[in-house]
Amino acid sequence: METIFHPADSRGSADHGWLQAKHSFSFAGWFNPERIQFGALRVLNDDTVQGGMGFGTHPHDNMEIITIPLRGDLEHKDSMGNAEVIQEGEIQVMSAGTGVYHSEYNKNADREISLLQLWIFPNQRDVAPRYDQIPIDSLHKKNEPFQILSPNPDDQGVWIHQNAWFHMLDLDAEHATYYDLKLEGNGVYAFVIEGEVEIGEHVLGKRDALGITEIATFEITAHQDTQVLLIEVPMVVD
Repeated sequence: METIFHPADSRGSADHGWLQAKHSFSFAGWFNPERIQFGALRVLNDDTVQGGMGFGTHPHDNMEIITIPLRGDLEHKDSMGNAEVIQEGEIQVMSAGTGVYHSEYNKNADREISLLQLWIFPNQRDVAPRYDQIPIDSLHKKNEPFQILSPNPDDQGVWIHQNAWFHMLDLDAEHATYYDLKLEGNGVYAFVIEGEVEIGEHVLGKRDALGITEIATFEITAHQDTQVLLIEVPMVVD
């Protein structure tokens, strides 16, 4: 097993007043030549947005964009005609494809929202833009990874144009489980949302991350009650 450890405090930071952002990979005004991407994972932003504030209408193309609210409600509008509210316990995916415009705002004026947004390079360019949003609470399993995203429209969770799989893991303290990779040659970026876990020789705390490659399965042991996002992606991007 090969690993690369990204402590939470090694991430890029941006303070826009209304937005407090942490960047796992180079983004906007923060550039680190050693932190451009992890395989097909290009962006992992950990954003806190003040009440009533947000991102005005802006364009994307040829990117798979996944949003996971951790706390609060995110209001989304786009050029495909979608006007939705994404809540804690849901996941949203948007295939930008040939091009799409969208805006994202904190729906509530009286409290902030915390969210993760991830960008994945697609394995098909110039597809028709698409949008999907589902609750993931019903998929929840305790103490074992449960799938929330895959490449297959008929599989559990949302789907994207890439051989990628996302799993959430809600692991009780002192429990252990395994993650089995779905595709040979893929890697996993393990991002700790809350708690503390041990993977290989590394102990990861809140918002720490570990890139894992050259292994087919690995063990995860919780030192505390822990929530982890497991992001499996191809390591070679066409």
